[in-house]
Amino acid sequence: MKKAPFRIGFIGGGLNSAVGNTHRIASQMDHRWVLEAGCFSTNKKINSETASQWGLDKSHLYENWRVLLREEKDKLDAVCLLTPTPAHSEMTIEALNNGFSVICEKTMATSSKEAAAICRAVEANKGFLAVTYNYTGYPMLRELRQMIIDGKLGVLNLIQIEMPQEGYARLNKQGQPPKPQAWRLKDGEIPIISLDLGAHLHHMIYFLSGEKPLQVVADQSSYGFFKNVTDNVICLARYTGNMRSQIWYSKMALGHRNGLRVRVYGDRGSAEWFQLEPEELIFNDIRGKREIIDRASCVEIADQSRYNRFKSGHPAGFIEAFANHYYDLADSLLEFKKTGSYTSPWVFSAMLAKEGLEMLEAISRSAKNNCWQEISSANVQKIN
Repeated sequence: MKKAPFRIGFIGGGLNSAVGNTHRIASQMDHRWVLEAGCFSTNKKINSETASQWGLDKSHLYENWRVLLREEKDKLDAVCLLTPTPAHSEMTIEALNNGFSVICEKTMATSSKEAAAICRAVEANKGFLAVTYNYTGYPMLRELRQMIIDGKLGVLNLIQIEMPQEGYARLNKQGQPPKPQAWRLKDGEIPIISLDLGAHLHHMIYFLSGEKPLQVVADQSSYGFFKNVTDNVICLARYTGNMRSQIWYSKMALGHRNGLRVRVYGDRGSAEWFQLEPEELIFNDIRGKREIIDRASCVEIADQSRYNRFKSGHPAGFIEAFANHYYDLADSLLEFKKTGSYTSPWVFSAMLAKEGLEMLEAISRSAKNNCWQEISSANVQKIN
């Protein structure tokens, strides 16, 4: 069984996309994947220009994603879906039904109902599907997870997590309001901000703690330029293991470019990680000792050679974290081809994405009803 590179095709992710070039660079950084086919945009000019800039053979460039699936069947090892979230469900199910392994940009779907249909397609086809949550690729965040597993923080009591941004409240350099993509200005049962940001925070809490959300009480509001679109969400959540979480995500928080921060509190210690300073993890123990940990410290995960493309002191960043995730995706696809399943703690299933959507739906219901809301998957056993 070959080890690398796997052949991948992109659906979506053209030059005008927010995520396409990041996925392209990250997937190929460690030579685990090679881009061999694409349907990058419904705009013919953007589609063609993307292929030209990325060096894709035009014989494997398609104007219709269904044609790509038909023509590239049994030729690609996986397809990566980088289209707007509302298109994910139909594309994912059709790709699985055609025998493709699928990598899907979060959020996997717009509702738990769509997610359940995708899960059924995975099961029916015995297929490979992984949803990308790129922030979990940061080495020091993975180190924090290992510290929690090793009991260095003791029993977890509280996770505070936030992801404030300013995109819906800040003027551009011409002094004009922003112009988000049209689909981002149409809230459904789950507001788009929850699909964009909330999905990451639900996932990160699970990634670090392994605990599942049980109940939420939340508030949703709009303060920015788009009054019909939710741009600020605050949530309190009760989790299994008697853990609590405080969650805030926003697109009206002036001064925050992307203020992803997580603080974890246990009965033996606490830790904090901030994306703008990704190389450092702050740890406090029960005796008052305060320690700054980085890749050069006595660590278990972050000093592995795969995370150190250059020596400590030269910060690794967002694309490197994403590349770490693609490295894991390649390992998991290799394992899947051998065994029919994958076991990586760094690669995340459709079922976990479905659970996240159920939590986001509960947040939305809570905000509308002004009360605590149960999460429908609360009694389901822990899943990867």
